[in-house]
Amino acid sequence: MADIRNVFISHVHEDDAGLKKLKDLLSPKGIAIRDSSIHTGKFNDAKDPNYIKSGILAPAIKWAGVFICYVSPQTKNSDYVNWEIEYAAKQGKRIIGVWAHGEKECDLPTALTEYADAVVGWNGDSIIDAINGKDSWEKPDGESYDKVGIKRHPCS
Repeated sequence: MADIRNVFISHVHEDDAGLKKLKDLLSPKGIAIRDSSIHTGKFNDAKDPNYIKSGILAPAIKWAGVFICYVSPQTKNSDYVNWEIEYAAKQGKRIIGVWAHGEKECDLPTALTEYADAVVGWNGDSIIDAINGKDSWEKPDGESYDKVGIKRHPCS
């Protein structure tokens, strides 16, 4: 039986296809992801940013046990991605960055560099280790690198 995890996967909509790839990568390793993030198959028509954050994203992040940021070149500049990371940190969530499949290396979202517990490459074992509590920083190819700065703990 698969280990079922409630996860919020922060991403930009251009990367929706990568969410399925991520779930498919983990499934044969015994992890089934229940994803509360908003994506093409679970889209909404809300327009008000405050409502989107407080009425849609916040409850989905609160529900999740783990927060994953799917890192691609577009995530760095997304106000929503950075807000989601900061909100997850305020909720005390474990925050993991996962480099997009095939990513060569791009800038990380600012909030991810401040609050991430781990950033790992596209490797199922590394992702599972990060979900299970291993703090590690990897480049997209899995090579280790030192995290810049210190982990910040947000005030509630």
